[in-house]
Amino acid sequence: MPQLIASVEGVEIKHVYLQKDRTTLGRAPDNDIVFDNMVVSGHHCVFDLKGLADVYIEDLRSTNGTYINGQMVKRQRLHDGDVIAIGNFRIQFLEATERPSGFGETTAMKIGADGVPRQLHAVFQVLNGSSAGLEMPVVKAVTTFGKPGTCVVAVSHRREGFFVAHLDGVEAPTLNGDRIGADPLLLSNHDVVEIAGTRMLFQFKE
Repeated sequence: MPQLIASVEGVEIKHVYLQKDRTTLGRAPDNDIVFDNMVVSGHHCVFDLKGLADVYIEDLRSTNGTYINGQMVKRQRLHDGDVIAIGNFRIQFLEATERPSGFGETTAMKIGADGVPRQLHAVFQVLNGSSAGLEMPVVKAVTTFGKPGTCVVAVSHRREGFFVAHLDGVEAPTLNGDRIGADPLLLSNHDVVEIAGTRMLFQFKE
């Protein structure tokens, strides 16, 4: 499934799988992907998904423009590894249609009604704010979430499960209302992590 990995100065801030035919990005809260920064226009650009994996990006007459690999674009098909630049935001496009094969090695399993084991994938679902409903799969060995300088947590994937720890920022994140420190805490299905006012539900899905 095509995906976008957004970062600022090398720190990952958002990981989005493109599941909709049309995914909008901008500063306004009604966008699917919201970047609250003045260099980003209210409705900056849109990602159009054609078929299973063909993605086109179109600039929506933004003030500061949309760049791919250093070139300003109006509308262009994205290729695996392309880097989109919007102000100081960098968004890497990955066109992989499957999750990394290594991910399943330590992923939870459940037995279906037919007796066949089914692989479960860990995801965070945003519960409040402009991104409510957005699901962010946890597919890397270590994934960071949050706003640099304010509150960032690291979610690490180990054989024992998924662990969350406070990585950076002046605000303390919480796990089910309890403060998260630098020592990793084991995540359980349906735990709620709060990062700088954003509440995210941790859950396993097939």
